[in-house]
Amino acid sequence: MANYAVDSLQDGCYPDTAVLINVLGIQNQADLDAVEGTIVPAKAALWEANPLAASLDFAHYCAIHQFLFEDLYAWAGKTRTVDISKKGTQFCPAAQIDKTASAIFSRLKRQNFLVGLDRAHFVSAIVDFYERTNELHPFREGNGRTQRVFLSQLARHAGYTLDFGRVNPDDLMIATIQAAGGVDDFLRVLFDEMISE
Repeated sequence: MANYAVDSLQDGCYPDTAVLINVLGIQNQADLDAVEGTIVPAKAALWEANPLAASLDFAHYCAIHQFLFEDLYAWAGKTRTVDISKKGTQFCPAAQIDKTASAIFSRLKRQNFLVGLDRAHFVSAIVDFYERTNELHPFREGNGRTQRVFLSQLARHAGYTLDFGRVNPDDLMIATIQAAGGVDDFLRVLFDEMISE
């Protein structure tokens, strides 16, 4: 679904394509997108109704990815082994994912998983976490969808509701790109719109 800049020969794609090798053998990107667009939202709804992991650590984050994408990719839940970029944003080098994830999720734990924060501080903290996990981009595909499920669960744990449906996805993409460039004002506005108590 995402258009990442990588070398398809080293990236686990079908020969002469940018289509990821998948367990269904689909070699056309539009067809794969259609299948993903059916399976993944259904799996996300199942997860959100009954989360299958007890902690909010990186293992939990990976478990969400595995659950969402296990019907499509053999590597679901496993961190990527290639460097990727998208729309001018270079994500965490593959060799540094584990170390960087450890720092991000250790900080989240030290912040008591954002529990007890008033709304303004919660918005700031979750925007920061969103930016850090976006920079991490630990998976070859499915990062945004995994991130949204995790963040929604994190918000519920902290006593808030986070509804990504309240904002235009294109606006969120623009705000995310701006934040990757160091300007997160628009992203904060969007999160403020998405969060309720």
